[in-house]
Amino acid sequence: MKRSLFFLVLLLLGTQAVFVYSQATVPASLRDNQYLYESLRLSNLARLAYDDGDYEASTTYAEEAIRYTYISDEYVLMRLKMMEADAAIDAARQRLEYAASLNAASLFPTEYNRAQAAYSDARAFRLAESWDDAIDAANRVLAAFAGIDFPAGPGQGQLILPAQYTVRSWELFRDCLWNIAGRPWVYNDPQKWPLLFEANRSRMPDSSNANLIHPGMVLTIPSIGGEVRQGMWEPGVNYPSFR
Repeated sequence: MKRSLFFLVLLLLGTQAVFVYSQATVPASLRDNQYLYESLRLSNLARLAYDDGDYEASTTYAEEAIRYTYISDEYVLMRLKMMEADAAIDAARQRLEYAASLNAASLFPTEYNRAQAAYSDARAFRLAESWDDAIDAANRVLAAFAGIDFPAGPGQGQLILPAQYTVRSWELFRDCLWNIAGRPWVYNDPQKWPLLFEANRSRMPDSSNANLIHPGMVLTIPSIGGEVRQGMWEPGVNYPSFR
């Protein structure tokens, strides 16, 4: 009986780990995955077996429930890293295409060739599911062009967007990287939140935890598509939407 109680307590603690992901930085489609559902199903079976006095079965179900909870956590972390890699590669692709449209291959051949090689590396790493290497390679594309002052692209001449944002409270404004990236004057796409995370990782309270942002933090919003960004976001200003 004591052993069953011990594992049931572990089960309750273990399943709590999954719900750490309830913040909006993780889409519901990742939080509510098949492994979590299986963990909850086994948890219910463990409780039913315990109520029936079948402590051995209760322990077995509880152990399996805990195992599926950990699998769920690993699945969520893997998918988050995949999304981060895809967002970084997409930003690199846009920057490379924009540079090509301005004849960067002829004007800045060294930087352009370096960016092309980095982009090829990023795609190869993505295919091999080497997420961190893919992200690093994609960021090298942006770095290759960092010292070049490109003019605004077609239709971007008046597209001046904020380059910084001061985090506000979750309770009033629902500020998290997912929601901030989805605002029209940031990237108009919440799935681009990893770009904010990477650009601001060094100033995060915990550089491995994208959920942990505090009101008052100043986030940098990097340009990813040739758009002009300058200054701090100000409430009440009618900014155009990122395209």
